Amino acid sequence: MKTKLLSTACLIAFAGFANASAIISDGNVSLGVDDFGQLNIGGGVADVTGETDVGMRYVDTGTGLQYESTSHGCACEGWGVGIAETGEEGYSNNDIGTSGLSLNSFSSTATTATSVVSTASLQITHDFSLASETDNLYRVVVEIENTSATDIVDLLYKRTFDWDTSPTPFDEYVTIAGTAGSTNIVSANDDGFCFQSVFSGCSEIVSGATGDFTALGPDDHGANFDFNFGTLLAGETFTFEIFYGAAIGRAASLAALGEVGAEAYSFGWSGGDVDQDGFMDSSGDLAPTYIFGFSGVGGTALPDPTPDPTDVPEPAMLSLLGLGALMFLRARRKTKA
Repeated sequence: MKTKLLSTACLIAFAGFANASAIISDGNVSLGVDDFGQLNIGGGVADVTGETDVGMRYVDTGTGLQYESTSHGCACEGWGVGIAETGEEGYSNNDIGTSGLSLNSFSSTATTATSVVSTASLQITHDFSLASETDNLYRVVVEIENTSATDIVDLLYKRTFDWDTSPTPFDEYVTIAGTAGSTNIVSANDDGFCFQSVFSGCSEIVSGATGDFTALGPDDHGANFDFNFGTLLAGETFTFEIFYGAAIGRAASLAALGEVGAEAYSFGWSGGDVDQDGFMDSSGDLAPTYIFGFSGVGGTALPDPTPDPTDVPEPAMLSLLGLGALMFLRARRKTKA
């Protein structure tokens, strides 16, 4: 993992305040987190296209240039939660508004943000913090607690992301992967403008952009995931994780997702980067691959590109084990003799 360096001035600039939205950053990835746990707020510096609203950004640490991925044109990133058998629900998306949710608290620091909201029967926490495994991702721990006295049979959740990938917003390729093997994902497609209600369906924008698909576009589209987490007993809490971030090209993005054990994900990147190597084909300018992923959703984790060395015996340890085994065999032979 790279060393994260932020000056005191930058930390202060990105700091949030209690009960207010916040721009948080590790110096490499920035998020604009609103009170109810959705992205896209104002108050940022201009990115390479001049956009000052902040949803999710890649920051080029070499030049200081910022690359926005979701706030251009439509502040459509958001989420919804619901209970299938009762019809109870709540959602928040800055393009369509907030419904059925009450704000309990919002707090932030320079690098973290925590939103706690409620419906009549649920308390939902979105806890944003740096991923310790890689500086290319933010981890959001989502906790959904059944605060009622009644068991829930089908707990539903929706998360929607409108890809608007700098340096060419409204013209991007999109990939979605891992949905086929994730038992909690009931549907996924490229409709980044999907109505946020968990009881509302949506259709693909680009033909074939349903379920798992690779590099469809370029077009103005996004990613929508619908989940059914099943039974949640009274008083219990269900937890899963969302990942937001960016890296230079497909290989680095997959590596970042492998580091955190993501099971399903979407990539969005510029329509001018056909080979997804992180650079515009015609000019060679930077064109990040933006990342939106999940873990704890009933799927198989992507392979970790850098497994913990403690999981693999060191050569010296193998030698010691071999020497120990040899001495044990010799001792047994002597005893028998």
